[in-house]
Amino acid sequence: MLQLPDPRDADVVEGKTWISTEDQYETVPHFKAGVKGILGQWKNPKDMKAELDERFPGCMKGRTMYMIPFSMGPVGSTMSKIGILLTDSSYVLLSMRIMTKVSQKVLEVLKHGDFVKCVHSVGCPRPVKKKVTNNWPCNPEKAIIAHLPQDRVVMSYGSGYGGNSLLGKKCFALRIASVIARDEGWMAEHMLIMSVTDPAGKKKFVSAAFASESGKTNLAMINPSVPGFKVKVVGNDIAWMKFNDAGNGELRGINPEAGFFGVAPGVNSKTNPNAMLTFQKDCIFTNVAETADGGFFWEGMEDEVDKNMRMTTWLNQEWRIGSPGLAAHPNSRFMAPASQCPIIHPKWEDPAGVPISAIIFGGCRPRGVPLVVESFSWEHGVLLGACVKSEATAAGDTGKTHDPMGMQPFIGYNFGKYLQHWLDMKKPERKMPKIFHVNWFRADGDGKPLWPGLGENIRVLDWILKRCDGEVEAIKTPAGYVPKKGDFNLDGLDKPVDWEELFSLPKKYWLEDTRESRRFLEDQMGTDLPKVMSTLLDQQEKDFSDLPDK
Repeated sequence: MLQLPDPRDADVVEGKTWISTEDQYETVPHFKAGVKGILGQWKNPKDMKAELDERFPGCMKGRTMYMIPFSMGPVGSTMSKIGILLTDSSYVLLSMRIMTKVSQKVLEVLKHGDFVKCVHSVGCPRPVKKKVTNNWPCNPEKAIIAHLPQDRVVMSYGSGYGGNSLLGKKCFALRIASVIARDEGWMAEHMLIMSVTDPAGKKKFVSAAFASESGKTNLAMINPSVPGFKVKVVGNDIAWMKFNDAGNGELRGINPEAGFFGVAPGVNSKTNPNAMLTFQKDCIFTNVAETADGGFFWEGMEDEVDKNMRMTTWLNQEWRIGSPGLAAHPNSRFMAPASQCPIIHPKWEDPAGVPISAIIFGGCRPRGVPLVVESFSWEHGVLLGACVKSEATAAGDTGKTHDPMGMQPFIGYNFGKYLQHWLDMKKPERKMPKIFHVNWFRADGDGKPLWPGLGENIRVLDWILKRCDGEVEAIKTPAGYVPKKGDFNLDGLDKPVDWEELFSLPKKYWLEDTRESRRFLEDQMGTDLPKVMSTLLDQQEKDFSDLPDK
């Protein structure tokens, strides 16, 4: 199914996404005066009530209202949560049946517990007084997404698109769930979960969070280049994780979603063959192009369709490869049941979750940052996550986009308190996963990649899991532990890699980057920044300052 929304309603509306609490600083940190805070948006309850009261009364008049009981995670699991969504959108109804567990069993479980209350309306009561484009009713001028975490409520108005309307996704699974996780002592994270089995048959599970557009889904569905390795995916976007304190103290994770809702551009049979196989049936495509023979197309699929194929773009315009403009919206999406993925893990719906051995953070860092770094400690690993960011180019543009923990738009409460919650996870009786930072995007002075990426990233995962088992030693640097060349599998690469450059730590770059990270964290979190973060940054700056100049 190909769906073309109204072009005015074709993307997420983070600027209209709010969290409402009595205390402002329960939602947002004490960011520095004169700084624009980017870690959450707060609206006081009185103003929020006025906004909602203006919109919702009568908003579904003349439309069919759907009540959708859904489970985030395996139905009945102690790690899952229940929600009920009221909506007047058939697109949302169909999408929720793909992205969440919707069944009679949900109502049976609901008899024994609380649920998150979700209300969504496209904001176009009948008779509609405005022109409806592409049979997609919406009211983007009045769009608002409101989170009331203390009441476990989400209310969305005016948009029918993606995360604005599929309230089980970022709204429930991250913003509301992160507050529930804080209160109950677990973790709701913007992370994939996957298993890696080595040629000897040893299997481990890892979770990973990446800055936007840094290859998270591609990693979750990696096609390993090294013979003998097998990868299975549990989830590609969100992980709920809880320490099994009543058992052996290990961290266990579930995928609270039932489907994949992925960004389409860039996905093809080379970059992500498993994703391509996943959405060959029972899939909803949003804002992609349609080919003359009834197929789909987006940027990145140029080698997979006839060069002369006529297409209709996401804006309903005729188009061919080579024509001006884009065929698909940059944030166009595919949505498919996770069960259709050819590498879905047999235990992806296990109510007990799967054991997590390693947590991986990553960003797009063309300069300075090694291929892989292991943290010195759990606390240092939290710092690695807090400093996740991306850079635009290998040279010239020094701007950085910060996305701490991969959660910048999705956290449901004060980000400084969120980092402290991570720190508080460490307890003597728990088996703390090792934490790593990866960077597939290191480039040389000419901007050419130093690492081939894609399926070759299995080599990085191999080293990570060997470190988890203590099978190999590592070199201590001011940034963390890095591999010894002899312990890292480079056999069979199409081209040799410049190992020294790939793992170099330029002193000047790291001093500047450490100071820039400190400015960001202190500006954005002020007194809410855990003191250990500043202490670790002090130590990192000192250690790099003590290095000899080159």
